[in-house]
Amino acid sequence: MPTTLSQRYLVARRISAFLNYLHLDAAVAGLALVFFIAAGVANNLGALRSMGSSVPSLSVSAVTRAIARDAEPAAQAPLTPAMRAALDYVVQRYRVSAEALLPIFEAAQSVGPKRHLDPLLLIAVISVESRFNPFSQSPMGAQGLMQIIPRYHQDKVPDAAAEQPFLDPVTNVTIGAHILQESIQRQGGLVEGLQYYAGALDDDERAYANKVLAEKLRLEQAPRRKDGAIS
Repeated sequence: MPTTLSQRYLVARRISAFLNYLHLDAAVAGLALVFFIAAGVANNLGALRSMGSSVPSLSVSAVTRAIARDAEPAAQAPLTPAMRAALDYVVQRYRVSAEALLPIFEAAQSVGPKRHLDPLLLIAVISVESRFNPFSQSPMGAQGLMQIIPRYHQDKVPDAAAEQPFLDPVTNVTIGAHILQESIQRQGGLVEGLQYYAGALDDDERAYANKVLAEKLRLEQAPRRKDGAIS
């Protein structure tokens, strides 16, 4: 499976920061990084030999692409049938491309079990909070897919996160899942945990939790809807 957009973005940002730190110009940086690749990637020796004659003019962007290919993490597990059906449903409902949504669904499927959360619950929260807009921001400063307020959750940002982690889709889902797990544990149940996540504990009607759970039910019914079992 190709590297997700978020992963490619993260690698590129790290490389850019590294080059700025070294204060290298494009030609010198390109040459230095080519030697770095040659020393650390033995299985690419043939390709590097063919590049040898053009090393002096190799651009930083070309080197960046080469490093990104070698730095690619292990492929994500394929989406489960339920997650794939939910993805198709969201594509149609919110008119968002499947390619843009795939990293989000992969992140939810990966981090959900680690946080003892149903991945579809995370997708439902994203749907309610941001309608799958990774760059959304509320008047209160909540950012990204799961509308996280950065000043309250800097301690949850992974060490390898990008420069703007709350606007990175995968990182935002990872942090949001952590917050939601803590909220549920602190409140002792799913409904109260969702209300706490939304900052709405004083709502006796539990409107936020009901909205999220209704969206989760729609996502769960996506396979049946796709097969025509639900009109």
